[in-house]
Amino acid sequence: MSGSGTTADDGDPLQTAIWRLRSRGCWTDAAALLEPHVGVPAGALQRTALLTERCVYTETGWAEADEALRGAEAIARSDEERGAAACERGYLAYASTLFGVRDRADEARSAFGRAAALIEPAGRGRALLDFRRGLLAENVADAPQAARSAYRRAHEGAAAHGDTLLLSFTWRHLAGLALREGELTEARHGFAESLRIREELGYLIGTAPALAALADTEEEPVSTRLRTEAARLVRLLGVPTWLADSPTPCRDVTGRHPACPAWHFGPSRGAPAAALPVPGARPGRNVRASSP
Repeated sequence: MSGSGTTADDGDPLQTAIWRLRSRGCWTDAAALLEPHVGVPAGALQRTALLTERCVYTETGWAEADEALRGAEAIARSDEERGAAACERGYLAYASTLFGVRDRADEARSAFGRAAALIEPAGRGRALLDFRRGLLAENVADAPQAARSAYRRAHEGAAAHGDTLLLSFTWRHLAGLALREGELTEARHGFAESLRIREELGYLIGTAPALAALADTEEEPVSTRLRTEAARLVRLLGVPTWLADSPTPCRDVTGRHPACPAWHFGPSRGAPAAALPVPGARPGRNVRASSP
C-alpha cells in the first residue's frame, strides 16, 4: 500500500473503517474487515497491501503477506487485476530485500516489469507502480537519476488522479534525493509538503518519519522540536520499529536512513550521525532507503 490507498474521504463505511485502523497501525484488524471479500480481486489485493504495509512498518508478518498475495494472484483475471497483483509482488519482494529478510531483488524487477506491461500508461495504478520502481532504483540499484525520473512520473500521475496520499510519498522521496545532492531549500519544501498532507489526512503512522525527515533540514530549536514530536508519536504507536529506538532516525554510514520504504532521510545538518546497525540487514550490505 506504500504511498497509495483509500482514505476516510471516500465515503464507503467499510473503507472509512479500514483507513482509520490502517492509519493508526492496526493492520491486522483492518485486514480482518476484508476477509469476507477475499474472493473478489479488489478485496484480496487490498488485504495483501495492508499486510505488506505491516511488514514495512513492523518488520514482521512476511509469511502472512506472501500467503495473501498468492491468494490475490490466483483470482486475478483482467489485465488491470493481474498488473496490480504483480505490482504488489514487486513491492513485497523489494521490502524483503531492503530489510534483509531475503534477497528478492530479481523477483521485484521481474514483477514490476510484468506490471508495467499490464497496467495502462494512463491508468490510476501506474503512478503507484512508477513510485515503487523508483524505490527499487534508489535503494537497491543505487541509481538516483532513474529513481528521480520514476518519482516525477509518479508525482504527476498521483496529481492527475487525485491520489493525495501517494503525493505525500513522492514529495518525500523527491525531497530525499534533493537533500542527498545538497539542495536544502528544495528538500525542506518537499518534506514540509509531505508532512502537511499526512497531517491533513490523519496518516499517523507516516507522520513521525515525516517529522524526523523535515528536522534534518531545519535549524535549532525547530529541529529538536520536530524530533521530539516524532519520538512522542513513535512511543504512542510503537511504529515504525526502525524508528522506535531513537528520536533521531538511524542512518547507515552514508548518512541515509537504512530501512524506510517511502521516506528518505538525508544527512544531518549537524555532526554526522553515528552509524547504527540496519534492522535485519545482512552484514556488508549497504541498504539504502526511502521510507513510508
